[in-house]
Amino acid sequence: MNEFTLGVEEEYMVVDPVTRELTSHDQKIVEAAQKIHKDQVKAEMHQAVVEVGTGICRTTEEARKEISQLRYTVSQLAGEQGLRIGAAGTHPFSHWEKQLITEHPRYNEIVNELQEAARSNLIFGLHVHVGFQSRELAIHIANQVRYFLPHVFALSTNSPFWESRNTGYKSFRTKIFDKFPRTGIPDIFNSIEDYDNYVKLLIKTNCMDNAKKIWWDIRVHPFFDTVEFRICDCPMLIDETMAFTALFQALCAKLYKLRLQNMEFISYSRALINENKWRAARYGIDGNLIDFGKEMEVNCRNLVLELLDFVDDVVDELGCRNDINYVHKILEHGTGADRQLAVYEQTGNFESVVDYITNQTLIGASN
Repeated sequence: MNEFTLGVEEEYMVVDPVTRELTSHDQKIVEAAQKIHKDQVKAEMHQAVVEVGTGICRTTEEARKEISQLRYTVSQLAGEQGLRIGAAGTHPFSHWEKQLITEHPRYNEIVNELQEAARSNLIFGLHVHVGFQSRELAIHIANQVRYFLPHVFALSTNSPFWESRNTGYKSFRTKIFDKFPRTGIPDIFNSIEDYDNYVKLLIKTNCMDNAKKIWWDIRVHPFFDTVEFRICDCPMLIDETMAFTALFQALCAKLYKLRLQNMEFISYSRALINENKWRAARYGIDGNLIDFGKEMEVNCRNLVLELLDFVDDVVDELGCRNDINYVHKILEHGTGADRQLAVYEQTGNFESVVDYITNQTLIGASN
């Protein structure tokens, strides 16, 4: 795989347009979509979820085109079933107890092992793959890029509500997912052998049957030569998805460029990065994150601007400046969570929030 190629995966909620509840699409959307997009549209553990994924894209522009088409197709096919799709980290009020699980040996196995943690895992994420020449290089970059995960995550927060409650978090999705094993910010691995030995040990001792059951916020993919970023809530807008994709791509390119100059960014411990992740989940872009270099709290928005400066010298080469520039709009208009909260404040009802999400999801979606 070439350097810094991209793959983008999004998980959408399937919604009844009358009740606005999450609803099963009985795999009809997936079956119809696969005739158009083959294996780019998949079922997920809960029947109210549809997952889409791009092919391997060289630029964010290519990825944008595919995500636009996928959102459009899935939405059209949902419409034919009398349903709508929405992109957010959680549904504002549907209860997981009422949701059906997809019949599949892998899901049955996960539910059997993880029980309520799996059944209640009714959340929607964004996964971005960035391609590398080798897994050796991928693990090296993954160690360093961990530091920046909370910064991008803060921008992506899009799940303030859970089961008709304002949770007080900008991303409650991460709190729900924390119930799973092998989640969150990973430790540092000294080499790819170190990582592979960890995986082998867990398989040998029946902790898991394959490395896909490592659900960290970032992982070197078990089968592809990619670093997979898994921390973000599913963004409402295509523009937001592309901004985060561009940020992840630019961070990888920048850290690689430093490596070529015999420099590297400090790899901070999981315990320290977790402090920033918690703050990002709670406050989004409105709180302070810790600058561990300076050992002080800094306004999150300022750190995001510093991050944009940090990657600026690789952005034009990657061709992702237009997409990365949208970060300024997020700082101006607020994250998905901020906008959901504003709609709820104006209307006082969750149905309006769902309508807002489903409308925003299709902005820019086209065939």
